[in-house]
Amino acid sequence: MPKEKPRAAPKAPRAAARSAAESSGPKARREPKSLGGALHNKKRRRKLKGDELRAHAAEIYRRLLAEHPDAHCELEFRTPYELLVATILSAQCTDKRVNMVTPSVFARYPGPHALAEAPPEELEELIKSTGFFRNKAKSLLGMSRAVVERHGGSVPDSMDALTALPGVGRKTANVILGNAFGRNEGVVVDTHVGRLAVRLGFTEETDPVKVERALMPIVPREDWTMLSHLLIFHGRRVCEARVPKCERCVLADICPSSRVPHS
Repeated sequence: MPKEKPRAAPKAPRAAARSAAESSGPKARREPKSLGGALHNKKRRRKLKGDELRAHAAEIYRRLLAEHPDAHCELEFRTPYELLVATILSAQCTDKRVNMVTPSVFARYPGPHALAEAPPEELEELIKSTGFFRNKAKSLLGMSRAVVERHGGSVPDSMDALTALPGVGRKTANVILGNAFGRNEGVVVDTHVGRLAVRLGFTEETDPVKVERALMPIVPREDWTMLSHLLIFHGRRVCEARVPKCERCVLADICPSSRVPHS
């Protein structure tokens, strides 16, 4: 009888081999990417409610105000009209870019009456670098015409009237009311505010409207506008989306998502 050839040892599954290779050497273990369950701070991941949540929010507000005393709306404007135009242009665009574009827009169209008569192609060319310029031009033209026709050329100062304008949603209306008119009707929830609201344990919601509803009861009304500024300032400078700078964050010891170990 022919001799039976010895069987080769079974190959390790690729995943297992890869895991074994990664378990050795200086780059063996990487910091987990998820911020949702910081391994070092499990105790602070418990969901806060009622007075405890309001106290947590108050302490965060106090610390951020001390850290960013100059927090403000970073869109440059002189009038409610200018802020409304800038806010519409800021969709999917940085404030820095908007501030580079708006001087030429305001020089050409200093008010709603002038903007309402703007040739679409001319306006599109002026705002092209802000992205989505055709849709934004349509919104700006519709908004300015409505302001002229319904409000005599003056930007209205109520939530209902503002949100009835073309291209103006609740977030934009909150920006105008809080910063141009000094009225706290709601909380501006942009990507930074939404991200930090979850990371800081204020809410588990991700929809902007639901995030706003969660924030309003836990922060005094007179602080709503400043709360947005503080969270946006902190989100841009420290609590960045991809790699938050937890090691230099003033909230590291009370933030449930901090990657810095604390007892």
